[in-house]
Amino acid sequence: MMIVIPDVLNAEQIGTMRARLQAAHWIDGNATSGHQSARAKRNRQLAEGDPEAKALGDIVLDALAASPLFVAAALPLKVYPPLFNRYGVGEGFADHVDSAVRIRAGSDFRIRSDLSATLFLSDPSEYGGGELVAEGQAPVKLAAGDMVLYPASTVHHVTPVTRGERIACFFWIQSMVRDGSARTMLFELDRSIQELTQAAGPEAPALIRLTGLYHNLLRRWAEL
Repeated sequence: MMIVIPDVLNAEQIGTMRARLQAAHWIDGNATSGHQSARAKRNRQLAEGDPEAKALGDIVLDALAASPLFVAAALPLKVYPPLFNRYGVGEGFADHVDSAVRIRAGSDFRIRSDLSATLFLSDPSEYGGGELVAEGQAPVKLAAGDMVLYPASTVHHVTPVTRGERIACFFWIQSMVRDGSARTMLFELDRSIQELTQAAGPEAPALIRLTGLYHNLLRRWAEL
């Protein structure tokens, strides 16, 4: 299941990040690739230890924390420090599966990658190609500032860029709820609770029961 999280970043944040990224030092994208990905990947990215990547990543993390939809969909326990990549003409990323465990270079920070995230920083009009395609799902090419979440276990690829340049932020999430189907049910239940709150008010008895069910299921499935 792919979940679109709109407007994670606003226009001012996107403009600031784009200006800083244009002046940043880019390296071969295979710096963080596993064996399978290294044969499929053709792009550039900021080094994990780059101070600019850290500063811009903090902006993204703050924006994620302020997004109720992201929190409801991902139920995040850990978020890998955001990385940044760019694809020029002829560059793409063939079919691959993200590594199950991500370890940040030079540190003891590690996560189980339950979810992958792509936060688009280029407007779709700025480049041709560059769609994110996950197995069994329609191609995704979102507005700048929008993000898509999808299971890290999914076979996926980025189609070659044919015009312009695609700039994005990407990272992984370890969820409090490991099982994807359980996480999806909790997300759907949370959405229903929010809709019923608007329709019936927060004190409706049925809504109180549903909210209790949500938290009891989360209590049963959460790993902290």
